Order: sequence, then structure tokens, then C-alpha cells
Amino acid sequence: MTYRRSAMIVSLVAVVAAACGGGTATTKPSTAGTPAASTGASQSAGASGGCSVAVSWNNFQQPRWAAHDKPNIQSTVEAGGGTYTDKDANLVTEQQLTDIDTMISQGADVLIILAQSPAAILPAVAKAKQAGIPVIAYDRLIEDASTLYLSFDNVAVGKAEADAILAKVPKGNYVLIKGDPGDPNASTFLPQGWDNAGLKAKVDSKDITVLNMTGSNWPKEAGTYTNGWKTPEAQTNMETIIDKAVSDKTPIDAILAENDSTALGVAAALQGKSYGFPPLSGQDGDPANLNNVALGKQYVDIWKNSNELGKAAGALALSLCKDKDLSKLSLPSGLIDPSVAPDNLGVQDFTTPGGNTVKSFILKPTPITADNLQVVVDAKQISKADLCKSVDAAKAPAACK
Repeated sequence: MTYRRSAMIVSLVAVVAAACGGGTATTKPSTAGTPAASTGASQSAGASGGCSVAVSWNNFQQPRWAAHDKPNIQSTVEAGGGTYTDKDANLVTEQQLTDIDTMISQGADVLIILAQSPAAILPAVAKAKQAGIPVIAYDRLIEDASTLYLSFDNVAVGKAEADAILAKVPKGNYVLIKGDPGDPNASTFLPQGWDNAGLKAKVDSKDITVLNMTGSNWPKEAGTYTNGWKTPEAQTNMETIIDKAVSDKTPIDAILAENDSTALGVAAALQGKSYGFPPLSGQDGDPANLNNVALGKQYVDIWKNSNELGKAAGALALSLCKDKDLSKLSLPSGLIDPSVAPDNLGVQDFTTPGGNTVKSFILKPTPITADNLQVVVDAKQISKADLCKSVDAAKAPAACK
């Protein structure tokens, strides 16, 4: 993947500055502790000469947020003359609600929310709406028509995971490791992608047997959920599945894990049980998982280039400071890498699992296997040293030679 870095920096500053209505980087005066006006309207970005963008992270400990998402959101906002603040709820729903209350009272002009619970976050979204503050649902859907949904095509992510694993193991015994049951990505979009790749058809034809079905309701009861997408829980769940498979003398031929944190838990369980490493999926492009791809412990990692997602979020937040009408939004041409950009840079309607229609920008994911690891090195997602750590030179993929 090639980046035209110097030209991109110049155009990015120009784009976001225009979006915010100012040509130089300025700091918005602090409004800490100042409640919103009684009319419910947030402080005007135009009146202060800047745009205050506040980000609520559900769990900042996941590696990608600090390494890629945050710095690209922040640099884009600040390049356009805005100010950036954030808070980490550390997987606690009540803390996230408190954090958002604080951000509203401190005069945020735009909220970017990575929701811990898409359902429990709705009262906070309602408060933001009442205060006239636009909300960007970042990489996780919020079932509210007033929000802007910015993410990757998570159905396509699931399909890419299953395409890769099914091509490698077209028949056999599969284990399905899902993410948090309250996240639509885990319960709806990713399983839909698996089925689009043919998983359900292969289960129906008996080519594939899912070893950890918890009931007969497909896809809801196909596989094991992982609360909070937590690696230790995924590891514990996988250890239980391995023990049963060994006891039943049933081989595990392939594993579909929905994301990288769960895939790390699966790989740790396989290693701890000295089971070997059946083909395993993941998504996010976290460094430890890309290293596992190089080591042969994970077969495919669907990379969601969160550098580009962060840039998009920052630019869209600045645009919302200028005009809160979601229907007028568009991604500036050249802002993000064309390999991940939507075919149509204008805002699109997205129908949610709950039957709502939200405005959205949906980016494209990139499947990564041992054959194309050089892509993530070239894009500076990971250094060659970190990618190739502990890799046997005799078995090293091309990116490590």
C-alpha cells in the first residue's frame, strides 16, 4: 500500500481547516465545568473560533485505539483548528455515561462514541441530541437515527474471515469464537458475513460440523460469545472446547474468531494445551496478531486500517461543527487511502438490525495472510522487527526475509 505522505499532509490540513471554517490551528477556550445553556444548545463552534471534539472510548486498552485511531482523529482535528479531548470508560457502561455527561457539560461540539453497550448508551445519545451535539458512532453501531455511523464493512470483514478459512479447510470440524453478545458486530454483522461466504450452507450439507453449538438457533446459538471481547475469557472458553474435543477424540480443524483479542485468547489456549494451530481468523491488525500470522499461529487477520478510519472521523467531526445536517456530509476526495475508501464518498443510508435507518460512511477492510504481510509493514501498521519477532528464518514469510 503506497502513501503519498507529503502531499497528503498538505491536502489534509487544507481540507480540515476548510471544514472547520478556520485557516490556522487554534485552541478553543476551556469550558470545563460550564454547563450547557438552558435552551439545550451546545456552545457554538463558530462563536469560539474552534471545534471541540470529545471522544468516549469504551476500552482504550485495546492496542489499536492508542496506536492508530486516536492519533489520527486528534491530528486531523487539530490540523483543522479544533481541539481534542477523550475519556476511557474501561469497559464500564456506567462510567461511559458519566464521561459523556461530563463532555456535554464541558461544551463539546461533537461527540465521537465507541459504545460499550449500544443499548445502554442511548440515554447519553438522547442528552447529546437535546443539547444539539452531533454524535458519531465510531466503529460500533448505535441504534439511533440521529447518529452518524462510521465503521468498516463488518459484514465484509466476516465474509473475508470465512472466505480465507473455508478455502483452507472446506470440510471438517469448526469452532466459532464470537465477541461480546451485546455488540451488533458480534451477533449480527460478522456472522452474516460468515454465512455470505457459505458457512451455513456447508453446515447444512454436513461438510462442516460446528463443535460448539449451544443450541439449534442459527446463527445466534452457533458458537461461543466472549463478554467484552476479553482475551482471557476467550482463552478460557477455548480451553474448555479443546478439553472436550480431546475427550471426544474429535479433531478441531479450523477456528473462526471474530476479532484479534479473541484470536489471541484462542492461540494462547492452543499453545497452552499443546494442541497445534488449526487455521484461525481474526480482525483489526493488532501487532501481536500480525506477529502470530508470521509465526503461523493465526492464518488470516482482516486489517481494518484504523489510521484511515481515524482521519475520516476527525474530518467528519469538523464538518459537523460547520453544518450539523448529516445528509450533507461527504468525505473529501484524497483524505483517506483509496484502497479503503467507500466507492461513493457521500453519506449513505444504512439499515440497522433494529430496523432504523442511520447515515453512514462504511470503509473497506483488507485481508492479511502470510502471503501479503508486506502490506502492513509498508503502511507502518507494524515494524518489520515486531512483525518478525521469534519467526524461524527457515519458515519465514517473504515479509520477514
